[in-house]
Amino acid sequence: MEINQTKTDEAIVLHLEGRLDTNTASSFEEKLMALINNNENKIILDFSALDFISSSGLRVLLMAGKKLKTINGKLGLCALKDHIKEVFDVAGFTMLFSMFPDQDEAIKNIQ
Repeated sequence: MEINQTKTDEAIVLHLEGRLDTNTASSFEEKLMALINNNENKIILDFSALDFISSSGLRVLLMAGKKLKTINGKLGLCALKDHIKEVFDVAGFTMLFSMFPDQDEAIKNIQ
């Protein structure tokens, strides 16, 4: 999986490409937690190029969401493909995360 990072005035945006699974979850977790530990409290994850997410990837998102909540931070997910959104639905995670159709909407609503 590739992770590309951009910064807007409002948030850090991580663009994920490939597979977020057992093999890539730990490096993604390190990246995400490093941002949070460096006082980045508004993070958007752009899933437009994400092809697969496993329970390991969901666990990382859950941990990051909980950690951000303790510091009044926000985590927004955007551009989920239908099969990725279905994983969130089946796992019961849809209600746990703010999801947006695209990055612009996520940035507008993460304030």
